[in-house]
Amino acid sequence: DSASNGFSFKGIKDYLDCYRSGKLTPSQVAKNIIAVLEDCDKSTPPLRAIVQWDQEQIMLMAEASTVRYKNKCTLSYLDGIPVCLKEELKVVPYHHRVGTVYLGTEPETEDATVAKKLREAGAVIIGVSNMHELGTGTSGCNPNRYHKIPRNPYKPNHYTGGSSSGSAAAVAAGLCPVAIGTDGGGSVRIPASFCGVVGLKGTFGRISSHGSSPLSYSTVSVGPICTSVADAAIVYSLLAEPDPLYPYGLKQPKVTLSDMCAPDLKGLKLGVDWTFFKACDAEILSVCEKAVEHLQSLGASVVEVSLPEMEEVGVAHVICILSEMRDFLQPDFNKHFQEMNLDTRASLALASQFTALDYITANRQRTRSMRFLREIFTTVNCILTPGVASTAPRIYESDLLTGSSDAAFTVRSMRFMQLGNFTGIPGLVVPIGYSTNGLPISFQVMAKWWDEAVLLRIGLKLEQFRYQTRKPSIYYDILA
Repeated sequence: DSASNGFSFKGIKDYLDCYRSGKLTPSQVAKNIIAVLEDCDKSTPPLRAIVQWDQEQIMLMAEASTVRYKNKCTLSYLDGIPVCLKEELKVVPYHHRVGTVYLGTEPETEDATVAKKLREAGAVIIGVSNMHELGTGTSGCNPNRYHKIPRNPYKPNHYTGGSSSGSAAAVAAGLCPVAIGTDGGGSVRIPASFCGVVGLKGTFGRISSHGSSPLSYSTVSVGPICTSVADAAIVYSLLAEPDPLYPYGLKQPKVTLSDMCAPDLKGLKLGVDWTFFKACDAEILSVCEKAVEHLQSLGASVVEVSLPEMEEVGVAHVICILSEMRDFLQPDFNKHFQEMNLDTRASLALASQFTALDYITANRQRTRSMRFLREIFTTVNCILTPGVASTAPRIYESDLLTGSSDAAFTVRSMRFMQLGNFTGIPGLVVPIGYSTNGLPISFQVMAKWWDEAVLLRIGLKLEQFRYQTRKPSIYYDILA
């Protein structure tokens, strides 16, 4: 439970309090959400966070939950909690379009593992959320007819970030306190950062990716986007476990949240590579440096570390992710090239220039980088960086028609993200403040493989650093 000044997002606990006290039922909440879903896409500009939803489906889940509350036999902390999932994940009965106009021609008949788990927990799935086409970009710009460009709830003429764009927008706008995204190059953490909410990328393999499009199988992790670190911990602990249908996570250690609520950070060593840390806008740097001091004031010690070969990591990560996407999308590239957005065509055309030799060399770099990290994590518990090097960019009129391709922005937005995707270590972003023009600024903590617990412990303390939460300019209070 956290004390807040002024505005505070409605989180899982607020919903549970309403349900347990009988102030509201999941059915009443579902009706509010349906009204909001109808309203938010009629607004100017339309929010475009949720791109497919079904009134009947929402009400069915909510009514079942209402009965469980009445009979005092709820299934989990997520019973009756509204959630959405990125369109990259299969959710019955929606179309698995993955941000395109040509995929998912038939409604889905089988849930992704995370969708199945959320259903079993009693969550109310309110629909599937918008995404950058095929997850190929970090802005969230998707001008095609099914998707359109989702808006940043803090500043609707700015991007949400991508590729889990709609998931972050839905949470920041109050449509649901929990959303699920996938993160292959920052795709959970970038939009969470731009939209001022919390995003967790688990260790590679920690949460099953079964039922998600295998766009880049060696870099992608599934993770929650939530309004608070505590909520991210709840969702993480519910979703993270081995899945026989997803081989990469079978050997994982047991999920623990040990010491998450410790009163201070005594005994923790926080690693900072200051040269790398400072590679961001001045405004972001000054807030992030103060956040480091805040963590120190709670008893943690800051240790200077050197993250070697970060330029090589960036290049090698791009080679890995694009080569794997190009491999998986070979039939699409040949058959549906004309139906893809222009920036997707450009990315996949670039990817077709990489050779087998490039891919092998990139994976040798991965082995090197993992070895460096193993050494670094013998001396520190985690690595600190800013979330994203800049705040959310503006949306221009022409983007609405033709989309946008800005390689410099893409590279910059992924700067602090790639290490986690490339080596598989977990990362958490937490909002810590705002720029002078009111856009969210966030901070990232990364830890060694399978040590998500330490991220959540530090994340809870980072939330205390932000002395106020500003209300987004597009915000729906579903519980009001």
